Amino acid sequence: MRRPADLLRFTRAERWVHRSTAVLMGACLLTAAILYIGPLSVLVGRRGIVVWVHVLAGLGLPVPMLVGWASRAFRDDLRELNRFRPEDWEWLTSRDRRTGRIRIGKFNAGQKLYAAFTAGAILVQFGTGVVMRYGQHWPLSLRIGATFVHDWLAAAVAVAVIGHLHLALRDRDARLGMRTGRVPADWARREHPGWAD
Repeated sequence: MRRPADLLRFTRAERWVHRSTAVLMGACLLTAAILYIGPLSVLVGRRGIVVWVHVLAGLGLPVPMLVGWASRAFRDDLRELNRFRPEDWEWLTSRDRRTGRIRIGKFNAGQKLYAAFTAGAILVQFGTGVVMRYGQHWPLSLRIGATFVHDWLAAAVAVAVIGHLHLALRDRDARLGMRTGRVPADWARREHPGWAD
């Protein structure tokens, strides 16, 4: 139930982009684990189907962001995520970053860094995945390099996603904002005072 003090944090379009990206990224990580971890591969079998799910999910990863571009709120969030301000540097080095003392905007520095890493990783994984999937058209040295980058970046993405989920599970109000679009005003004033005002 909506409380009168709730603030609109994310529109339906923004939440759709997040959820769609999460589902596709989850499919990529799960199928990658099945393909690369021997016991999982044996347990699941059907390697050809797993490969196709992995390829389709990977090719689809940029789509939610491209579709989301039609939303003004999504474009505004991208502009905000792309700006690192002095208070973001202070937030990164502060021990009392969650007290509301630092005038953080809609996104804190950790969210901005995670968004930049994820967007970059999606582009690199997309490019290296295309080289790997359609390798017959590329030189061997490029295919070897693409495989190396794709595999190691996938491991880094898995670690980042686990960290993202860990932090999300610790913050019920942030999850509420992503689920319903609204957050309590007191949470917003504590976590993102520059945006709450």
